Amino acid sequence: MIFGETPLDEAEGTILAHSLRLPDRKTFKKGRVLSTDDVVAMRAAGLDSVVAARLQPGDVAEDQAATRVAAAIAGENLSVSAAFTGRCNLFARLHGVLVVDRARLDEMNLLDESITVATLNPFEVVEARQMAATIKVIPFAAPESAVARAEALARDRGPPIRVAALSPVKAALIQTELPGLKASILDNTARSIQGRIESLDGRLADERRCPHQAGALADGIADMVAAGHGLVMISGASAIVDRRDVIPAAIEKAGGTVEHFGMPVDPGNLMLVGRVGQVPVLGLPGCARSPSLNGFDWVLRRLLAGIAVGGAEVMAMGVGGLLKEISSRPLPRAAAGTAPDQAARSPAPRIAALVLAAGQSRRMGRTNKLVAEIDGVPMVARVVDTVLASQAERVIVVTGYQADRVRKALDGRDVAFVHNPDYAAGLSGSLKRGLAALPAGGDAVVVCHGDMPRVTAAEIDRLIAAFDPPEGRAICVPTVRGKRGNPVLWAGRFIPEMLELEGDVGAKHLIGQYPELVAEVAMTDDGPLIDIDTPAALTGLAGSGD
Repeated sequence: MIFGETPLDEAEGTILAHSLRLPDRKTFKKGRVLSTDDVVAMRAAGLDSVVAARLQPGDVAEDQAATRVAAAIAGENLSVSAAFTGRCNLFARLHGVLVVDRARLDEMNLLDESITVATLNPFEVVEARQMAATIKVIPFAAPESAVARAEALARDRGPPIRVAALSPVKAALIQTELPGLKASILDNTARSIQGRIESLDGRLADERRCPHQAGALADGIADMVAAGHGLVMISGASAIVDRRDVIPAAIEKAGGTVEHFGMPVDPGNLMLVGRVGQVPVLGLPGCARSPSLNGFDWVLRRLLAGIAVGGAEVMAMGVGGLLKEISSRPLPRAAAGTAPDQAARSPAPRIAALVLAAGQSRRMGRTNKLVAEIDGVPMVARVVDTVLASQAERVIVVTGYQADRVRKALDGRDVAFVHNPDYAAGLSGSLKRGLAALPAGGDAVVVCHGDMPRVTAAEIDRLIAAFDPPEGRAICVPTVRGKRGNPVLWAGRFIPEMLELEGDVGAKHLIGQYPELVAEVAMTDDGPLIDIDTPAALTGLAGSGD
């Protein structure tokens, strides 16, 4: 890759290294591929050179490189986002436990300084749609040799990152009693354990109390195993202090084995891991009664995700195992089983989509273009199917003219409808109706037009990948050869202003009002520029095979 000061005569097709604001307030963002018109605008502003990068043979453009590496390392239950500015994120598909091959990830990060992979902590509990890892290509391109080595590393030994699904384990709890132990303590312990189990999609199906004696406890363990419970937990009235203490003795008396006693996690040192047949049996440390994070949580989350926990696994928990709350590093106390390492989640942005399908198609004559068929599929159905195939969470279709026909064309599709009876008054009314129907709590909305059937799901996903308000990308606009098109993704902060629109206009003027928050997202195909307004355009599209 060639990088540095580049004469404008040689700048077309290069990648802008730093954002540039021209005297006419036109802003070119870092990473923009400079077009002929861009160069003309720079020359008119008095520039004769610009700092830019030019790719050479053997270079892989940043987005392509990040996508290839992400696709290679993503294992089961992970989805790969579209790449933007050299970043590609991995999101959990379901509630589970993140499994990371730390050694191989280190090996991958050592391949080349241009390729970086960062993950959440291994064995952290993740929610569906939570970001689990991010791949970032640091410069504007990575060497093909490095990208290929990363792919080979994942291919040869399998993806190093995956999410293990939690299973609905039916668990049992046995609490032992000694004289003077208050029943309220046992009640609170049962509630704490139940909360932990349920937070991991399991179920505390049975709880029993017995004297703190090996014989009585062994009978209880045997009964719970015979009843088909997939996990047995024992909370002792007195802490385990030796492998020959009451709880380990009871496990062995019930026909089981003690696999490991003690762990390098504090609180949680006095944890015992055993087994009766194929059923894990845990001797809980006293801190398991508390709702704060402790070593029991680390073992429990792995077991409920079907991840083996034996002596070697427990002894490897020392790094990061100091969980104790101290004055210099206080940890928040929250609901049972809620860990500090789960507090700062990075979920995928919640993006809704509006499909505006209310117009009268005046220039189409008697034809309602939205229900006109293209290769046997109504145009509006093609658009909606594209949006449903994207990463947008919820799709709302705004109807107006011939609403019944539009709804019929979309029959069976997972969309919500909102009707604009004043559709003849112009575009703004339909936009406002749709915005008012958006679900609460969303981060942004993609505003799509029902007469743009050549926009693809990948293009919508690329807009979503670009969305990052803290980085100044709160309005994401597709461009083709420097020309802006549709759909446009808007951060939720702009909705109040959009709700004030009047007449037959959209929200395009807001793009000009907030240039510092606009991200131009380059697309390779013409779909974002093509809307169908005339019978000739419809005929031409049908004849193109699209």
